[in-house]
Amino acid sequence: MCGSELHAFPETVQRVARFLQDADHPHSPQMLDDAARTAQQAADALGIAVGQIAKSIIFRRKSDDVAVLVVTSGDKRVDEKKVDAIVGKTGRADAEFVKAKTGFSIGGVSPFAHATPAVTLIDRELFRFDEIWAAAGHPHAVVRLHPADLERLTGAPVADVV
Repeated sequence: MCGSELHAFPETVQRVARFLQDADHPHSPQMLDDAARTAQQAADALGIAVGQIAKSIIFRRKSDDVAVLVVTSGDKRVDEKKVDAIVGKTGRADAEFVKAKTGFSIGGVSPFAHATPAVTLIDRELFRFDEIWAAAGHPHAVVRLHPADLERLTGAPVADVV
């Protein structure tokens, strides 16, 4: 991707695209015609299984107000007790907190290129798939990856959190 292609993207997607480019990731964000605010919407738009969507769930750690990002398969539900056992007690994060900490709006939270560092966990269920797709900074933007790419790009541990 050359620099001029980046300018066609919204600013948040440009940030993700630069991050991926700097990390030598082979795929650039793609803009979908329709919003993919949910894992099911993204899967339908891409013609893939909902489990192949790497959904980003943000929690608020109570002890220090840090964002906790859990990246899990679109067909799974995060078990907050398992997350708390790993990172400490968490609570729900509202849209304002998510935007302030990640720089992204709910429905487009990328697993990387956040405004502030987050504590990140990758659910092992994503490794059921060779190819996964994650939000790329906007409800219409997605990026293709392999689960190992997600691990490399975030530096996050793989855990059982569903």
